[in-house]
Amino acid sequence: MFNFRRKVLLYIFQLFDVILLVAALCVSVLGRAILAPIPVLAEERVHVHTILGIAVLLFLWKRTFSLLGLYQSKRLARLFPELADLSKASVLASVLLFAVGILFRIQKITPAVVLRFLPLTLACFIVSRVLLRRMLKTVRLRGHNLRHVIIVGTNARAIACAESMVARPELGYTLVGFVDDVWFGPIPDNHIEPKLVSTIAEFRSYLRSHIIDEVIIALPIKSFYDREDELRQICQSQGVIVRVLTDLFETQRATTEVAKLGADPLVSYYPVPTEGLELGVKRLIDVVGSLFLILLFSPFMLVAFILVKIDSDGPALFSQERIGFNKRRFRLYKFRSMVPNAEKLQDQLESRNEAKGPVFKITNDPRITRIGKFLRKTSIDELPQLFNVLKGDMSLVGPRPLPVRDYTGFNKDWQRRRFSVRPGITCLWQVSGRSGISFEQWMRLDMEYIDDWSLWLDLKILARTIPAVLKGSGAA
Repeated sequence: MFNFRRKVLLYIFQLFDVILLVAALCVSVLGRAILAPIPVLAEERVHVHTILGIAVLLFLWKRTFSLLGLYQSKRLARLFPELADLSKASVLASVLLFAVGILFRIQKITPAVVLRFLPLTLACFIVSRVLLRRMLKTVRLRGHNLRHVIIVGTNARAIACAESMVARPELGYTLVGFVDDVWFGPIPDNHIEPKLVSTIAEFRSYLRSHIIDEVIIALPIKSFYDREDELRQICQSQGVIVRVLTDLFETQRATTEVAKLGADPLVSYYPVPTEGLELGVKRLIDVVGSLFLILLFSPFMLVAFILVKIDSDGPALFSQERIGFNKRRFRLYKFRSMVPNAEKLQDQLESRNEAKGPVFKITNDPRITRIGKFLRKTSIDELPQLFNVLKGDMSLVGPRPLPVRDYTGFNKDWQRRRFSVRPGITCLWQVSGRSGISFEQWMRLDMEYIDDWSLWLDLKILARTIPAVLKGSGAA
């Protein structure tokens, strides 16, 4: 009965999404709120290919959204990842609309219509999901749409899982109790009753005679693997959802994800974010921002190019192999601020290196040219790196890319985590004293940036970079 009711609700949900899309299409075509498709397609209905195209479009929309997982249970899902999935769905719906319009020669589906359809669809999806979450929260807090859960295990992690569940009543979980032979862990707080409903040996028969929707297995996998596998098979044989609280590895700040390679499930541990809406927006900011800054500073770059050529012999642009994302090598561009053979002269100056760690730094470096001092002080020498950002080798904000020579001097693996994100023109190091801080502080600031990354942090760093550059603090 429960599965049948769920299927009916999912069908209604899918139908509601299709109605939203049709309404968005009607508004996009006419430019005003027409909720029925008949007026929009009145002129087109005489054409069989138009009717067929709309039918194909509706089928593709429904199928695509199902494949994207929009109708899977979102009880444990946070809002932001769901909004990221909705953004992908909106883009795909718009692409399908444009493709069907071309293939079936539907004249009313123009590029302008598609451009209006995309943001309107996304807005409809977001509003509908936010309202749905609010409605479900209200329903669950009133004691409806609840799921009965038991936790297998009584260790500290099992108790922590129970406390997290009880602390979020909007999820609609009712903790029935715990399954274990004896109570091994600490006594939970007053909101959780330390209730053993079954021993592990009696677990199978307990499931047969009690209403249980989900089972959370919180046994230590390393020492209870065989028993856990048996419990999982018992749940599956009786059609009960089973979730496993894994403890194979210490993940620290890593994000986990479960995927499949063939028939085998893969648990992935991401030390840094690798995809999602925020990263897409970050890349969009990089492209738009670098293009804007290239146009804005093009007169300064032209003047710098000329001055470098006049000041000393050699090319105006300096390129050097740097270590980038996941230790990929790329050519970094700068305006040349040193003599043409500066890299060869560095070996002769190693004894004067003032920096601790693998980096090289000396006060009043004799290799710097007259115009080079000015370019470094004002950071104009860094402007060509905007083209590196545009190419995708770098970002506007990220750990500074290091020369191959510096990377080979790393002796601590935790410092190499800085290469797990795309390098940038500016980062916390630039706005925290720049070259005036130690190498160890520099690396720890990079780790702080990676661990706390968000779009808001990027924007704050960009804002703080401007006064740091104007002051010229730490630049050399």
